[in-house]
Amino acid sequence: MKEYRSTIILILGAIALSLYLLYPTYKNYQQNKEIDEILLERRIELKEAQPNLPKEEVDNVLKLVEDSIKASDPAIAATKLKSMKLGLDLQGGMRVVLEVNTGKLLEKLAKNPDDTFLKVMAEAEKEAALSNESVVEIVARMLQDRGIRLSRYFGSVRDEDSKIIDELNKNSEDAVTRAMEIIRNRVDQYGVSEPTIQRQGNRRVIVELPGIAREEEAKQLLKGTALLQFNLVKDAQTTIDIMQKIDAVLAGETDSSLVANDTDSLDNRDLSPEEFAKKHPFFSVALINPQAQTADAYVSEDQKDKLRLMLNRPEVKAVIPNNVAFHFSAKPFGNQEGKSIYKLYLVKKKPELTGGVITDAQATIDPNTAAAIVNMQMNSEGASDWARITGSNIGKRIAIILDGAVYSAPNVINKIPNGNSQITGMANMEEAKLLEIVLKAGALPAPVSIIEERTVGPSLGEDSIRAGFKSVVIGFILVALFMIFYYKKAGNVAAASLVFTILFILGVLSGFGATLTLPGIAGIILTIGMAVDANVLIYERIREEMATGKTIKASVDGGFAKANSAIIDSNITTFLTGIILYQFGSGPVQGFALTLMISIASSLFSALVIVRLIFNIMVTKGMKINLG
Repeated sequence: MKEYRSTIILILGAIALSLYLLYPTYKNYQQNKEIDEILLERRIELKEAQPNLPKEEVDNVLKLVEDSIKASDPAIAATKLKSMKLGLDLQGGMRVVLEVNTGKLLEKLAKNPDDTFLKVMAEAEKEAALSNESVVEIVARMLQDRGIRLSRYFGSVRDEDSKIIDELNKNSEDAVTRAMEIIRNRVDQYGVSEPTIQRQGNRRVIVELPGIAREEEAKQLLKGTALLQFNLVKDAQTTIDIMQKIDAVLAGETDSSLVANDTDSLDNRDLSPEEFAKKHPFFSVALINPQAQTADAYVSEDQKDKLRLMLNRPEVKAVIPNNVAFHFSAKPFGNQEGKSIYKLYLVKKKPELTGGVITDAQATIDPNTAAAIVNMQMNSEGASDWARITGSNIGKRIAIILDGAVYSAPNVINKIPNGNSQITGMANMEEAKLLEIVLKAGALPAPVSIIEERTVGPSLGEDSIRAGFKSVVIGFILVALFMIFYYKKAGNVAAASLVFTILFILGVLSGFGATLTLPGIAGIILTIGMAVDANVLIYERIREEMATGKTIKASVDGGFAKANSAIIDSNITTFLTGIILYQFGSGPVQGFALTLMISIASSLFSALVIVRLIFNIMVTKGMKINLG
């Protein structure tokens, strides 16, 4: 047995690792089950207490309860992050295909477009709809066929067609990138878990939104232009006053002005953390730096949802003035005990300026400080307003907000008369480039239209999981019974190896954060057949060796040796096919291909390592190998 020690350790390690990787999935299932039971109880209570309450309001209340439960225990989110992800077809939700109209973008970029240009654009868009060729290439070709230089509509007179084409292609690429960035930001802000946003071809973006089953939600989430605005940040004293009133209301004070005017109310030197949280529920979540000149609050990532619930309470809204609003930062500003820290700003609700006035933005390096910065330019109307705004608010901060998240809140140093501004504070060039895309997204968005919608209801997703699981079990039982019936004791070994194969597949899917889809389950079922195919080849080879009169050990060694090449060749061919499907496919095809490739590797390990080890141990102990 000593000669097999390393193999045994390898197999046991693979089994232990798979179980370890699958544990968060099991734990997440148990947590969701407990949350569902709590929500069911609350639903029954609401129906008994208010029988006439509309279903939409009941759903909203339950959603708040669910958010509150998850926000109260950070381990729930951490476990879900590590658990196996389910695809749209298993979880339910919406799949939307968006098309960025680069033709309209070219029309906006064109100078003095005449009837000829508009006619070319119309023909180009029709042709682009039937081919994979970009609109830019089609327009360039059609204009050249008519003997018209591109400089007539784009660039300068001295520019060559090739240079203009490169620039237009870059603008088209940026338009799709900006559209994806807008969508991603909106989806993140909306709180959709595990969304999939990927590009398809030159103009299309595929968005999968698990958990959203209503068309209205998805359309409201994706349609329209990104809202970019510039809002004044309220001064520290005003911000603290409002926060103290909120804190007093949450603490149950009957006269919030008493606490709001008490300058020592935040002194926690004589209070334990539990006592402070009870006395100051708001400030126990939204931390204020007393040494800072601003009143921006710092909020841990796992406390954001809890704080949102606080701010949405009716009694809290009643003490917040109608002309101000709270907004979180778009990105974390630090890390504490492994948790990201975000800023909470109080800004003037009415924007001083919106993003429609921005004509361009460029991420670059400041030659004086070597820091990443973003320069932005505005049109004449925006420049005039910006000069007035900056001139009258010197020393104050202006928050740059996109879809409700603050990207930057720079100080106004002096009046900016020409509309050219500079944004600093980026950690690196990558972050500056992202802000550039965000700013340009509000300035020159290409029209986006929904060309395909598909809804998968939660009940249909549950049915898919149930049917998929049943298919795997039935497939396993049928294959195992056949192997046991035909190959007797050796068939039992093959059936056992199938269990390990499925365990390894699920473990790898969980470990790499892959998404299990219905086609993926089909890939697992296919693997069950392919896995025993390897066993069949091995067993038939062993039979042939035994028929020649060789010993059991020699027959086993010869059978595995002669079957190896056929098994590996056939599996490599299938694996290469999976790579091609994954590379050029999308959505369900990629899910099937990924699961198939993982399944092939797992089945090879089970057949060539685990089955071989079991046979070797049986031979060593002198056990009879019955091949039927």
